[in-house]
Amino acid sequence: MVSRQRRLLSFPAEDGFLINALLVAGEFNREEDLYNTPIVLLVHGVLGHFLARGTPRLLPNALEENGISSFLINSRMAFTGQMFGGAIFDESIMDVEAAVDVLVKEGFRKIIILGWSLGANISVYYAVNNSHPNVKGLILEGCSSSLPRSNKRRLEKWNSVPSYDHIYEIAKKVLRPDPVTTQNDRVFIIYRATGPTFDPEDVELFTYRTWWFMRGPEAYNAKTEEIISGVKLPTLFIHGDEDYIVGHEEPESLVEIMRNAGNENVQLSFIPKARHDCMENPTATVDTLINWLSNFKD
Repeated sequence: MVSRQRRLLSFPAEDGFLINALLVAGEFNREEDLYNTPIVLLVHGVLGHFLARGTPRLLPNALEENGISSFLINSRMAFTGQMFGGAIFDESIMDVEAAVDVLVKEGFRKIIILGWSLGANISVYYAVNNSHPNVKGLILEGCSSSLPRSNKRRLEKWNSVPSYDHIYEIAKKVLRPDPVTTQNDRVFIIYRATGPTFDPEDVELFTYRTWWFMRGPEAYNAKTEEIISGVKLPTLFIHGDEDYIVGHEEPESLVEIMRNAGNENVQLSFIPKARHDCMENPTATVDTLINWLSNFKD
């Protein structure tokens, strides 16, 4: 009998960034059963961590009740990384890669990566570039088709201060000569970024480097629609039916791109009466995930 597990782990990414993670697994009759059962690696969104509101907090217990293990990581996006310069989108796949390596060394053979919100875009970038053979599938929740375009549309909708184009022009000056290697960076505030007021709830904060690689017009790896054709893994999209951040057309377009590229193992499920993090309807969310994950059980 393999006992129930709750373990906090810490391990470095390739560049030395320290990742903290929570491994949750239930009881299994044999060790072989534990390692041959799917384990879900959860990648949170921007500004999040695995205890923040949303799927990363909801799922571990729900998955365990259905015989599925989980591994929740705090990536470099955690704890306001975008505000202090550490949350560089292009570097974030090193966190996923390190987490996968830990699970492989533990002995897990069926790793499913679940990316929520911006974590979904990171998960696609990882799957296109560096997916380990033990990674068997992707779950993409609230996945934007293009983080830069989504940001530009939102800032234009609310007439943000400063505007998207003005941020881009300032960023080019601050980050010269090269955004990749520059030591220059600054924090800046976008007013009316998510709503019509100057109240804190409608404000966004970035550094110019984190914005450049995550939201700027040259954030090529965050333009998921341009790279997702390279994903050949079985993929489930889940999306809140009332998501006001990412519209229905975005996952629908990504599904079409994947199918046109030859991936027929793609499914899109809208969660009724749910918003961006699907927390408003946990029962439907969990049922959808468990039904899909059952395909990976022997």
